[in-house]
Formats: sequence, structure tokens, C-alpha cells
Amino acid sequence: MTARRTTTLAGALAVLVLGTSALLAPPATAHGPGGKPGPGHGPGHTINAERFARQVTTRGVWRHLEEFQRIADRNDGNRAALTEGYEASARYVERTLQRAGYTTTRDPFTFGLEVVDAASLTLGTGETYVVDQMQYAPSSPEGGVTAPGSTPTDTTGCTAESWAGVDVAGTIAVISRGVCAFGDKAVVAEAAGAVGVVVYNNVEEMLYGTLGEGTVVTVPVAGMGQADGLAVVEAVAAGVPITLDTRFHTEENESFNVIAETRAGRDDNVVMLGAHLDGVEEGPGMNDNGSGSAVLLEVAVQLAKQKKLNNTVRFAWWGAEELGLIGSTAYVDELAGQEGELDRIATYLNFDMVGSPNYIIGVYDADESTYPAPVDVPEGSAQTEDVLTGWFESRGQAWVDTEFSGRSDYQAFIVNGVPASGLFTGADDIKTEEEVALFGGTAGIRHDPNYHTAGDDLANVSREAISIMAPAVAFATASLATDTSAINGVSGPGDQGHHHGPWKPGKGKGHRHGQEHGTLQQAS
Repeated sequence: MTARRTTTLAGALAVLVLGTSALLAPPATAHGPGGKPGPGHGPGHTINAERFARQVTTRGVWRHLEEFQRIADRNDGNRAALTEGYEASARYVERTLQRAGYTTTRDPFTFGLEVVDAASLTLGTGETYVVDQMQYAPSSPEGGVTAPGSTPTDTTGCTAESWAGVDVAGTIAVISRGVCAFGDKAVVAEAAGAVGVVVYNNVEEMLYGTLGEGTVVTVPVAGMGQADGLAVVEAVAAGVPITLDTRFHTEENESFNVIAETRAGRDDNVVMLGAHLDGVEEGPGMNDNGSGSAVLLEVAVQLAKQKKLNNTVRFAWWGAEELGLIGSTAYVDELAGQEGELDRIATYLNFDMVGSPNYIIGVYDADESTYPAPVDVPEGSAQTEDVLTGWFESRGQAWVDTEFSGRSDYQAFIVNGVPASGLFTGADDIKTEEEVALFGGTAGIRHDPNYHTAGDDLANVSREAISIMAPAVAFATASLATDTSAINGVSGPGDQGHHHGPWKPGKGKGHRHGQEHGTLQQAS
């Protein structure tokens, strides 16, 4: 799951970075058993979806995860974008798919990557701390900005009243995360006269944040971890000056997605599933997102054994997700420029982290039954969610909603009007007692304590979570390969076209979704 940033050099590539909210999300409403499975019994080439769910086993998924771990071990401990570890991961996915009978396509994209030149806060006493320059914040001058520090009266610094009586002019403001957006804090502090802003986290980890596109701030702004931030606050109280040095430059890079689709299925009604293949540089990325990639790969392998399908199923292993949802956004942008191509996609399902060690069983809340979505939810998304929740309820498996936020690779699809949903076992949110009652585990710690660290290895992937999620993905895939009428009114085998590889132009105009597609203009 992404927590980084980039600038684009190709297409209208919008970037969404985690950490834009000052508050952690509240726990989701729980759902117990009692529903019905989604579609899967339509006319034409019907797959027994429950039987197919049994074919996608934890053992099969685990073999792929073991290979991803071996790849990371052989490549500096990670599988990040633009590394040999990513290239090796892609080759493994391609070989596995080709042995199963697929034709694979590398879908290249070009993007601008920010290269950090300086990211430090140094006290006048000599101590130096690592910071992260916030997205949309200007760089500091060479050598940084040196000034006294200041802190607001209420720690969070969200209003002008927070700085009443504080000598802010000419200082570097040191502010706690919380209550309001990072951009609001920076705007208020600069208006009070600050020449730099540092926001420290309210949990024990580095703060990677964004001011938000369109926020006008002319001073450097950075995030830092909670413990370091509190140490700086103490130094500010003692009158110690601060040097804030945050600078970057942009370099052009190229990466790629891996795309494959079934040979069988009608050309004008495509069910698409995706998971990001890259991880972060800090570790092997086994849960984030080896887990989603491995489940998707095993589903594809088993689905290749089905010789007849009503609908084409297309699989995507996205590149550079951790750098800002880049691969999926570039892909959707490209399709948006080809007449009828986006219209052929009936729905998109996303699988980003499905093996968290302190897991929840989460489903993207497309029907907004728990969370009001901060994005527009395309028509058909709630019906896509119903396929997943229907499976869990038919098995007596409890589940919870997770916010339909666009914070993963489904963002570009929903911005362009393609219905979507997906599964998620949790990242850096704290597990509640209510969630423990439903799923076990430990309250008071994160769903994935190893999120974006070297500890995100195979030993810290939950086999139990995989055993619940893999059949759910398989069931949804088989159901939608048979029938998407609940989502878009399309059923039956239709015209079974001649497939020459994924999303080649000229395969048909497709159907229309409930709203017109638009190009991706801004982050959700």
C-alpha cells in the first residue's frame, strides 16, 4: 500500500499519498453471517464458483509467496520498483502465467521520481533527526533554514488562536499531528510568521504526509516521528535553534505492469482484478503486497483450466504503486484515450494486503453502509462488494467494512467511472477489542506491525488470513466470469472474440457504465 510520492512526466497522473488525514480511521462496523453469495449462476458457460473457490488453496498461494521471499533474499532484501527484485518478481509472475497458458504483456510507463537530496532536522546542540519533506512543500535553500523553534499553545496548531501569545515570527514551527490537515497547519503557521514547519506524528513511526494539491505554502514543511518530535519540542523549550534541510530533484524513470487475460470470454465484458507487485525498499514486502500478488497469481493459474467462460477475466500486477499508484493510473489513462476500452471493463477488484498478521477481514465499503466515501462511488460498485460479502456470509465468516477511499490501485478506475471493490486485512490502523472478538489477534497494536518495514517477511504473513481471503477472491472471480448482470446488466456468453493479448484496440466498443468516463484529473 502506497505511502510515497512522485511527480508525473507522462499523462495526467495524479498522486495520492497516505497520511493526508490528521486522524486515524475509526473501527469499522462488523457484519456476521446471514447473506447470500453474489452472481455466479447465469446462462451460458457457468462455472461452479464454490467448487472453484476450493481449487485456490492456501498451499498454492504459499508457494508463490515463498518464491517472492527468495527473490527478495537474493536482491538486497526487497522487491521495490526500479530494482532487480521487482524485475525478478515480474519474471516469476510471467513464467508462471505462461506455463498456465496465458500470453503476458509488459505495459510500460514513464514517470518522474523525486530523489531526496536532504531530509534532516539538526539541533544547535548537534543532534540530527530524519524528516520527510511533505508533498507539495517547497524545498529549503541549500544548507537549510536555521532559526529558533516555536510550538503552539495547544500542540496541534490548527487555528490562529493556537499561536496567540507565541512569538512565531522568524521561527520554525514544531506541531503535533491531529485535529486538522497538514496543509491547514502549515498555512496557519506561515501566516503567523513561521519560516519553516515540522509536523511530528501522534503514533510511533515516521510521518509521510502531503499538504494537498493547491495548498499555497512558501516555506519548507516536513514530517517526523513522534519520539523525535517530542525531543525537538523539548529542545525548543530550552531555546535551542533548529536547522531544517529538505530538498529534492526529479529524475525520469520507466517501469511496467504485467497484464494477462483469459483466452475464453466475451470481448465486450471484461472482469478485471489487480494487485500491486512492488514493495517498499525497507523490506521484502510479503504482506504488502506479496500476499495480494500471490493470491491473484494462483487464481489466474487455476482459472486457466476453465476452457469456457462467459466473460473475459483480465489480471494486472501493478508497478510502482508504492511510489504513488503510478502503474495503475498510467494504465487507466492509456485506456481512457482509446475509444471503448474502459467501457469494456465491467468491474475492477483490488487486492492490496490480504495476509496481515493481526488481521481483519475487510471489504471495501462501496455501499457506504459504515463509512461515507470521500470519493465518488461508481454505479455497480456496491453490487461488486455484494459478491465478496455474500461469499463470507454464506460461509458464516464475519467481516468488516473498510473505507472506500481510493487509497490503492482502484483509485484511477473509480475516478473514471469503473465499478470497483476489494479486500483488505489491515495495515497501520490499531486493532480494537471488537475486532479481536470477531477475528482473534491482539488489541492495541496495528493490524500489520511490520507494515513498510524489514519485518514484512514470509514469517509474518498470516496463513489463516490467506486461507480466508484466497477462496473469497476465487469465488468472486468465478462468479463474475459467469455473470455481471447485477453490476452492469450484461449476462450470457455474447460474442466470443479472438483474443490477441490484453486490451488491444479494436476488440469492440463495449457497453456503457452508468456514468460517462472522464480522464483522471485529480487525486480522490
